[in-house]
Amino acid sequence: MISLTFYYVPDSPECQAVDALLEKLKSELDFQITRIDISQKDPALLHSIGGRVPVIQVGPYRLTDPINEVQIRVAVGAARDRQVQMHKIGQQEWEDKVQRGRTVTQADYFSLWLSKNYIHVFNLLIFLYVGLPFLAPVLMKNGYERPASLIYRFYSFTCHQLPFRSWFLFGQQAYYPRELSGISGVITYEQAIGIENLFEARNFNGNPVVGYKVALCQRDVAIYLAMLGFGVVFALRGRRIKGIPWYLWVILGLFPIGIDGTSQLFGLVPNMPAWLPLRESTPFLRTVTGALFGLMTVWYLYPLIEQTMEDTYNLITRKIERASQNPAPESGEPR
Repeated sequence: MISLTFYYVPDSPECQAVDALLEKLKSELDFQITRIDISQKDPALLHSIGGRVPVIQVGPYRLTDPINEVQIRVAVGAARDRQVQMHKIGQQEWEDKVQRGRTVTQADYFSLWLSKNYIHVFNLLIFLYVGLPFLAPVLMKNGYERPASLIYRFYSFTCHQLPFRSWFLFGQQAYYPRELSGISGVITYEQAIGIENLFEARNFNGNPVVGYKVALCQRDVAIYLAMLGFGVVFALRGRRIKGIPWYLWVILGLFPIGIDGTSQLFGLVPNMPAWLPLRESTPFLRTVTGALFGLMTVWYLYPLIEQTMEDTYNLITRKIERASQNPAPESGEPR
């Protein structure tokens, strides 16, 4: 039997007319109706079906207002033909699939919860990820070197942690740039720390004089703070911010960070030819390019994820309603 989902609101004359039409055709076309009252559901569900009712979903086919008898007949017929073709693939596989469609599992309820709360999960994870690196210097300052070293070691797998490209807490300055960056009026890295070997420099976490470095570099801090900031705004706006096209992500997000990051690579290599232009970025440029990359990335991705989550929410809601209104037959009963 074909399963048909009818989205409606009780006081709508259009919905009442379509409901009466469905009742009239139900026996003749042999379909099962699952009715979902949109007025009692999350606004995300209304948005996922196009923002207006009545709406009829028959398999992959969706009918929207205005809906007439011919459309219903065609959609049910097409869904039945599709069902027959899929049934030919394998009797047991088809029956298993039908049974799964009638059985609501704990995984379904978790997916339903996640589809509504994923942005809060993302924001929490990013908050923890960008927050722990600031805990490391706090622990170092208070003498808890062992837990601090665990944080530094964990983030060493994802970040270079070079001290001349990191923020410092509890010291003379918030940063110690290399002389190559050309920043005046500050103590340089060479003056304050001066470790030439890059591998040894990575392992320098600080001291009471210069302070203790944050376990993420300046650029990474900017990336994840921008992602967190957009995520909070995205949640406050009800996840209704329109996404940006991919080329804007490339132009505004990828190009600036790529140019600023790669152009300073030669500056790390000793004894480079004099004719080769060497440069070292600044905390300001790392912060700006990192923030642009983080912002553009989530601005591009989050609306896409939202659409997927809306589809998931819609699908599982239909499954739960169908299971409650048309429970699966007991074992041994015909399906």
